[in-house]
Amino acid sequence: MISELRTLARTGIVVDCTTTVDIGAIATRAWETFSTPGDTLEYEAFEIEGDPERIKPLVENLLRNAIEHTADGVTVTVEPCEDGFYVADDGEGISEEKREQVFEPGYTTARDGSGFGLAIVRRVSQAHGWELTVTESEAGGARFEFRNVAVDTDCAGTAVSAAD
Repeated sequence: MISELRTLARTGIVVDCTTTVDIGAIATRAWETFSTPGDTLEYEAFEIEGDPERIKPLVENLLRNAIEHTADGVTVTVEPCEDGFYVADDGEGISEEKREQVFEPGYTTARDGSGFGLAIVRRVSQAHGWELTVTESEAGGARFEFRNVAVDTDCAGTAVSAAD
């Protein structure tokens, strides 16, 4: 929890310096750290313009959140979309009435959760000037969409990473 509070405090309001960030590489490293057997990560290779030190916790928190809120394995998809990218899962999803509430610092439905993960996601998104929405994924889970993002899909490719 202390680590998450520090990350939340460091995310700031404005991003001063950006560079090309490989979302697939960040997702793959994070996935290897905390995925469990039965979990699957699917992603299309693409890059965005942003601050890698801030985007890393954004991606990590979304992936960890999907894993922690699904009992029997989850598939998470990270792909570009029109004017941005999304992270979606096939878990239980987030009800419409709670979609804004989940971004409030301290809000959690997990017994041992800190409630700061999605607050960090929102803060990083705001610092980059992105539009963040949460909707239902095609599989009925949660889908976090980031719009107004400079995306480069010229590094095209598709990958799937399943936990051992």
